[in-house]
Amino acid sequence: MTRPIIGIAANETFDPGSTLYHLPVSYTPRGYIEGVQNAGGIPLLLPITDPDYAETYVSQIDKLVLAGGQDVSPEIYGQAQKTDGNYSKARDDFEQALITETLKQGKPIFAVCRGMQLLNVYFGGTLYQEIGPLSGVEHMQDPIPREEPSHDLLLEKTSSLHTIYGNQGRINSFHHQAVERLGEELQITGRCSDGMIESIENKKRRILGIQWHPDFAYTHLKQEQEVFDYVVKQL
Repeated sequence: MTRPIIGIAANETFDPGSTLYHLPVSYTPRGYIEGVQNAGGIPLLLPITDPDYAETYVSQIDKLVLAGGQDVSPEIYGQAQKTDGNYSKARDDFEQALITETLKQGKPIFAVCRGMQLLNVYFGGTLYQEIGPLSGVEHMQDPIPREEPSHDLLLEKTSSLHTIYGNQGRINSFHHQAVERLGEELQITGRCSDGMIESIENKKRRILGIQWHPDFAYTHLKQEQEVFDYVVKQL
C-alpha cells in the first residue's frame, strides 16, 4: 500500500544558536512529523523559497499541511500593524503560493493555528490582531503545559472532527490572534464558548483549519493523534 506524502510547509530561523554555528535553518516542529508518521503518512518538509517553485513542490505531495508560527502580516488583509508581532513576509508569500497551487491541483489542505489564520486571509477574511481584551477565556495558556486542554471546543455536527470530539471537547490554546471576518468559501464548524472561531472548513475542496495544536498533544491525548489520522487517511 502506497503511503501518502504529506507536504509540511516549513518555518525558518536565521540564528539557531551555536550548536548549528548560527547558520539559518529550515524546520518544522517534530509533532507534525511524528503525528503524520504515526498515521501512516510520509512527511516531506517544504522550505520557504521563491513562490514560483510552489507548483513543483505541490506536484510532489498528496496533501498540504500549514503549520503554526509567526503572525500573519496585517497588510495582506488590508490593515495596519497594531501589535509588535513576529512576521515573515517570505513565509506568507510562499505559503499563499502553496495554497494556490494545492487548490489548483485539487489536493487537500490541513491548517493549524497560524496556518488556519493564513487560510482565512487567503480567502478574503480578516483577523483580530489581539484578542486579549475581547474574551474572558485565556487563549494563550502558558504556563499550563502545552499537552493539556485549557478550554472548550463546541463543534457543529457537520464538522469533519465531530466523530473525534463529539458536540463538545477540550483543546489546548496558544494564540493571541484569531479569525475575525470569515473568508469566502469557508464555513465555521467549531467555536470556543466565548465565540472565537476554532475550526473552519470547505468540505468540497477538502480544506480543514483548526486553531489548536494537535502537534503539542498527540502523545498524551488520543483524540489529538486521531486528528492526524483523519488528515492522513480521510481528508
